[in-house]
Amino acid sequence: MECKQLNWLMLAMICPLVAGKYGSCPEENLDITGGSFVLSNGFSDKSFLRYICPDGYYPSVQSRRCQYGLWTPKTSTQKTPECKKVTCPNPRVLKNGQVTPYKERYYVNDTTTYSCHSDYKFRGSAVRVCKPNGKWSGSTPICGHDSDHCPDPGVPPGSSRTGHMFNINDKVKYRCDSSLTLIGSKERVCQDGGQWSGTEPQCYADFTYDTPEEASEAFSSALKSNLAVSQQFEEEEDQHGKKIILDQAGRLDIYIAVDASDSINEEDFNKAKQTTKMLIKKISYYQVSPNYEILVFATDVTRIISMRDFKKNKDARNLMQVFENLDSFTYDGRVGQTGTNIAKVYSTILDSMKIEELTDPKGFLETQHVIIMFTDGQANMGGNPIPKVKQIKHLVTKNDPKREKKLDLYVFGVGDVNKRYMNGMVSQRDQEKHFFMLPYLDEVQKTFDSMIDESTSVGLCGIHQDYDDDNKRRAYPWLAQINVARSSHSSNCMGSLVTSSYILTAAHCFKEGDTPERIFVTLEKGLAVKVEKYILHPDYDITAKQHMGIKEYYEFDVALIKLKNAVTMSVNLRPICVPCTRETNGALKLSDSDGTCKKHEELLMSNELVEASFTSQMEPSTHVPRKIRNITIKRGKYRDACVEDAKKAAGINVTNAKDVVTDNFLCSGGTEPKTDDVACRGEGGGATYVNKKDRLIQVGVLSWGVKDICSRRNPDPLSQAHTRDYHANLFSEKIQSFLKEHLGNDNIDQPLSFF
Repeated sequence: MECKQLNWLMLAMICPLVAGKYGSCPEENLDITGGSFVLSNGFSDKSFLRYICPDGYYPSVQSRRCQYGLWTPKTSTQKTPECKKVTCPNPRVLKNGQVTPYKERYYVNDTTTYSCHSDYKFRGSAVRVCKPNGKWSGSTPICGHDSDHCPDPGVPPGSSRTGHMFNINDKVKYRCDSSLTLIGSKERVCQDGGQWSGTEPQCYADFTYDTPEEASEAFSSALKSNLAVSQQFEEEEDQHGKKIILDQAGRLDIYIAVDASDSINEEDFNKAKQTTKMLIKKISYYQVSPNYEILVFATDVTRIISMRDFKKNKDARNLMQVFENLDSFTYDGRVGQTGTNIAKVYSTILDSMKIEELTDPKGFLETQHVIIMFTDGQANMGGNPIPKVKQIKHLVTKNDPKREKKLDLYVFGVGDVNKRYMNGMVSQRDQEKHFFMLPYLDEVQKTFDSMIDESTSVGLCGIHQDYDDDNKRRAYPWLAQINVARSSHSSNCMGSLVTSSYILTAAHCFKEGDTPERIFVTLEKGLAVKVEKYILHPDYDITAKQHMGIKEYYEFDVALIKLKNAVTMSVNLRPICVPCTRETNGALKLSDSDGTCKKHEELLMSNELVEASFTSQMEPSTHVPRKIRNITIKRGKYRDACVEDAKKAAGINVTNAKDVVTDNFLCSGGTEPKTDDVACRGEGGGATYVNKKDRLIQVGVLSWGVKDICSRRNPDPLSQAHTRDYHANLFSEKIQSFLKEHLGNDNIDQPLSFF
């Protein structure tokens, strides 16, 4: 009798007797050539078999399961499973450059080198190595001109791109080679701010996975950013180390969904539960208390705790009770519920979010929503989950692109992952990663264990909020105004809070004989701060080039003011981000391994016209700037004309303008290709900053200008053709060294971590 001749009921009853003894599977024909296998429960029913290969190899069949006395999926009697060599996607897709060496296939540890044709500028990794997980090390090599509004987005290995224009609203489209799956954005659009929509695509083979370190670094970087932003809404209980607790309305809602369907083995299900508990515990160490909904799903969805109960019921908010409820849901408790209904779990989350919106419409708009799912993506019922995900996106964003940052959708794909729906189930934003494909969850637990360090301020810099009439200061929490009192005349400057103990400003604000007690720093209203000392850059010398015809020379025009007592961080007092630090790495949502000074400069300063800002002086009554001055930093083909105009400044008589404006300066102003705002007296020393991912990152210190065209009648003039402003460049190696020496000092309160 053949099993296929029976109906499904007879098959379930009789086939186990035909195939072997009831409740077990055959022990023969399980080997894999070049590898081995492990069993979750011997040869008994529902035991999970996982094939294992050496580094650099992958199994042609990843796993099998014992069901009704048979191993599924079946393997051919003529073809034994084997360990095959891992390959990396084709790197020979570099446009306007060269890849060496040429090979038909690239295997683990193969090295490739990249270079550009003449007239093209190189970005990315010049040397890449094929890694055991089927991915190339480093970042995508790009040969571009950087003359368009958006930088060249490149062509990732294994893909092809259509579209070669990179101005506003231009689109590029990607597809992967036939054997690979595209993870990321198939289409990207050049946006107004010089960034591409979506996220850079990657081409995954069936055997490609993310290492636990890659996953936890990228995930924790974004999570820290969300925790930091949410923390600013808190009410502090006291100054003596008590946790900061959210009110019941909350500002951070986290939904965690764990797959318990039959395609997930019991071992991974239990690990996912433990990983969920570890994640929640580590978040609890941070100075913020999110609200949670935890769901387990298979054919149906079980809420371990609902968002509404967590918010309204004090007992339900007890995390230990939540953990007990999670532990009590066992893998064997899913009798008759072994399908995979991913659409239903998103529908359940959608229902909870609708209730939250109805309960507190204003609070819902202010809340950061995070959805984290552990699944293998093997949906076999409930239909396509993407429409439900789209409804969630619409509910949160209200079709407003500015609100997209209010929703983070993550998927941790575990095991033999079906990637069919993944792009539609995750958020896609530039330089961010929301989908992680992992062979096991073991190492994720270890890396989660160190991903949040409550003793540091990582992720807290550059936060700002749109102000309202009740609190305007929260929009500029880093802003400082500096007055130096002298018998002859006082001087006014601006500055920026860069740590809880230091203000960054310009060296020209100070003169010989100035003492700390004559320096008055204004931060938020009602806060009196005393100055311990000021520190000038050691290479700053205003008279250094008088012999060359330069009456006043402002290279390295930076200084630090050290406060006697560190200020306490709040919604009104936050540091601005300083490049080349791990704190700014978190703001840019880069993993630790991706964080370099060069990478920061590439992300912040890659275009020939970089949109930036600095501020006017403060309004005395509100302690906020009277005006934000918007500029474009001139680079590439625009820089030479900007530098050349320095010769028009009074007191300068040189032939070569680069003697006045070296590479240690940034340049703004003029009227081409558009007219900038221009600085007025008293605004020197202020932060020249870039808004990236809604975080403010300082790239310069306002130093000097060609001509002061401000007046009482016209306090906010626009630049004329040759009125330029020059800013000390914080990416300068010598300025970085100065900042690192003082701001990275472990002897100060909350030092910065420089690369």
